[in-house]
Amino acid sequence: MSLPPRTARPATARHRRFVAAIVIDSVGTGVFVPVSMLYFLATTSLTLVQVGAALTTAGLLALPAGPVIGGLVDRCGAKPVLQAANLAQALGFAGYLLVDQAWQIAVCAWLNSAGRAVSFSCYGVIVTALAAPGRRERWFGLLGSVRNLGYALGGLACAVAVGFGTQGVYSAIVVVNALSCAGAFVLMRAMPNIRPEAGQDAAGGWGRVLRDRRYLLVVAHQLCFAISLFALNIAIPVYAVDVLGLPGWTAGAVFVLNTLLVGFGQGIVVGRLSGRIRSRVLVAGHVCFAAGYALFLAADRVSALALAVGVVLIGAGSYTFGEILGGPVAATVAAESAPDALRGRYLALNQLAVTVAGALAPAVLSGLLSIGAAALWPAMVGVSVLGALLATAIGKVVPAARSPIGGVRRRGGTKPAPVTNSATGGPSSFTPSTTHDTRRSASALRSADDTRNP
Repeated sequence: MSLPPRTARPATARHRRFVAAIVIDSVGTGVFVPVSMLYFLATTSLTLVQVGAALTTAGLLALPAGPVIGGLVDRCGAKPVLQAANLAQALGFAGYLLVDQAWQIAVCAWLNSAGRAVSFSCYGVIVTALAAPGRRERWFGLLGSVRNLGYALGGLACAVAVGFGTQGVYSAIVVVNALSCAGAFVLMRAMPNIRPEAGQDAAGGWGRVLRDRRYLLVVAHQLCFAISLFALNIAIPVYAVDVLGLPGWTAGAVFVLNTLLVGFGQGIVVGRLSGRIRSRVLVAGHVCFAAGYALFLAADRVSALALAVGVVLIGAGSYTFGEILGGPVAATVAAESAPDALRGRYLALNQLAVTVAGALAPAVLSGLLSIGAAALWPAMVGVSVLGALLATAIGKVVPAARSPIGGVRRRGGTKPAPVTNSATGGPSSFTPSTTHDTRRSASALRSADDTRNP
């Protein structure tokens, strides 16, 4: 069945610099993250414990960065804040070339961690402003796809670099990262800085955000979803190789499968979901996560090596489909549930859930894994069940969650309720608002997208 025009891939002609900035940043990240510990061990005299402690300290200190910057995004717009985050990361990576003590690593890693948390908060604000209503899932899906492909390219380059293993090669990887952040800064200069109109109601600030109980449900759902996402990097590879005793290439195959399915399949799946109610898609994503975890547990009961590998890969496929279903929809619900004047703060709070999950996941998942498969995977199924219950709850009380993907409900589906602002209970226009000096640029960008996707 061919897709109607409105479900096709979003037009990128006017947004290529924004997409290119994300690609460059993700390639750089894909190169460095797998060798971060190896780099510091190769270039300093510090021990593994000292390096790990420095990086953990940096991650914890970076937790408040997103919420603190959220108010600045609302006042100044997302573009300058995102560019400042790019520069902070470039400075952090450049600093890695000079560090030789744990506190120096912590400072530079803090710049990178804080910059990354701020960047992800800003991306949601920018996409919501530039993408027309009904097309945001496709944009979040596109950006997720290119980010995954960027990670894959970076990981491939990393594998080649590690094969040489010299200090010069490790230093070159850091330089590439610094340059990628600087390149993203330059590319973002061409983007309009879209801010709420003067006079829009931003009263209440963070107090208003924290009193919005419906949005707190959205944040709680994001926390459950993010915990599942971190299982791919932390629990699944170790479980497959160390617990099940599968060949080492199994862990790599899981990563490749995940990257390819997300990179090439997410846009197609989002297009096929046009008209589906968002909360129901989120529930389906958690069901796919749970099915994957059940298959991982079942692999522990399989004695034949080839069959166990097959069960793990099928489980990874189910897990990945949960990521594909939930990622763009969760991002869209979080963005569209926020009022224009406070969107920076709202999305900063939502991103904080991801950052907290990233800080807790290594300790929690490794602790469960040390107990055994019977502790880890039932616990992860429980996280998915909780996520599905929260998705159902927000589908009842959050207008953006009970709206259809693409803004058009399928024939015979439930008519969505009138869209209201989740913070105030009043009407919400979903129309990105800008200051007088940027309104024309944003309108032109959306008009170009409308022309290509009637």
